[in-house]
Amino acid sequence: MPTLLVVNSSPFVETSISRGLTSEYVENWKKANPTGKVITRDLAASNLKTIDAAWVGSAYTPKDARSAEQKEALALSDTLLAELRAADEYVFGVPMHNFSVPAVLKLWIDQIARVGETFSYADGTPKGLLIGKKGTFLIASGGVYDAGTVMASFNHVEPYLRNVFGFLGVTDTTFVSAGGASALMQGKTDRATFLQPHFETIRSQFVAA
Repeated sequence: MPTLLVVNSSPFVETSISRGLTSEYVENWKKANPTGKVITRDLAASNLKTIDAAWVGSAYTPKDARSAEQKEALALSDTLLAELRAADEYVFGVPMHNFSVPAVLKLWIDQIARVGETFSYADGTPKGLLIGKKGTFLIASGGVYDAGTVMASFNHVEPYLRNVFGFLGVTDTTFVSAGGASALMQGKTDRATFLQPHFETIRSQFVAA
């Protein structure tokens, strides 16, 4: 049974562009995978915290030697890792915040980027352990930061996510950029009109498949 993990990171719900994109993706994915399972992780509601010295010490302690306190420190991380392993595909809704990813998404990455779990240095070189997974990143931004534009160098979202997930073994990745969302706030367009071309881009992935 194919499984999709949906990770949303916008602090908004009804008005979120990135959540609108993930909803469209999920709808099309379900049509293409009628027997599939969807796991949803809302980072804005997950009470993620920064990792501290106790967390790091727990992560680097062998499993069979961890104390009850260390196991508790890693409990949420273990849950997030289980979601990653259970899924065949991932789709991320990512609003650009100050030219990078939202803080909650960075906190989530810190929780799941664990040696021996999602990457290893067993042979002296880094090796990603999330093998055979597919990742789709739906990025919403107020401005336009596509390659070739004046502001392209300010886009730290796609390079960062491509490098992090490539490091973890997820090299089959697709990025869909919905730039220019500030036009909605300025009243220059409406939500449906803005989203339509991006919905078509998402749908085309399933037609091609």
